[in-house]
Amino acid sequence: MNFSLFDFFWLFLLISSFMPLLKQRRIEQERVRLIRRLERSRSSRLITLIHRQESLTLLGIPISRYINVEDSEQVLRAIRLTPDDMPLDIVLHTPGGLVLAAEQIASALCKHKAKVTVFVPHYAMSGGTLIALAADEIVMDENAVLGPVDPQLGEWPAASILKVVAEKSKDEIDDKTLILADIAQKAMNQVQDYVTCLLQERMPPEQAREVARFFSEGRWTHDYPLGPERLEGLGLPVKVGLPPEIYALMDLYPQPAQRRPSVEYVPFPYGREK
Repeated sequence: MNFSLFDFFWLFLLISSFMPLLKQRRIEQERVRLIRRLERSRSSRLITLIHRQESLTLLGIPISRYINVEDSEQVLRAIRLTPDDMPLDIVLHTPGGLVLAAEQIASALCKHKAKVTVFVPHYAMSGGTLIALAADEIVMDENAVLGPVDPQLGEWPAASILKVVAEKSKDEIDDKTLILADIAQKAMNQVQDYVTCLLQERMPPEQAREVARFFSEGRWTHDYPLGPERLEGLGLPVKVGLPPEIYALMDLYPQPAQRRPSVEYVPFPYGREK
């Protein structure tokens, strides 16, 4: 059988199209092996909630993800499949997402009878922080951060909407802003009450209310980073020092390849030269 140059071109195109899928399948298998190894070493169930860009499609188009209802359904199913006396480990790497989904996950973790540990290798902001606050222990990289959980209404922080209403007379404010302010106040109350309920499981009620205000009152921008030392000072069960396997697991959630990488280094630990 003779092949023309045109046939080789289409064969090359077909192989190139399937290579990303084969690579993704290999990475998924490696993830499962590493997750099982971690579970056996800790006698726990490990759940990952990792949101970053991945080349998932046939054309390698990167897709950014956030906490959504599908995530909450999957996490809740994993928790239901876990015996009450088995510890839960959660690897969190997320910018946040839908409040309803984050609260469902946090509530389920809070109800689990065995120990719940959250691992934060880089950041768990907004809804991710809400989930972390439900854990018995938060294990972080020394440079990892959580963030505020103050509610956002569209593109505006609820606290900022309330500040506008407080600083201007009602005659100077349109009806839409007044309606937003009403919703903003309800959202602020709901989030603060919910965080207080989460924290009361692990600290005195008055301290829980104070920490809830700290996270939800909008004293900073929504992306303000809160490191381990700051969190420990609030009385949260924070520990610094991730198992090496968590970093290895994060390596199996790669960002899509770029033509020119923005960060480059020799990927090996260096010792001091004698």
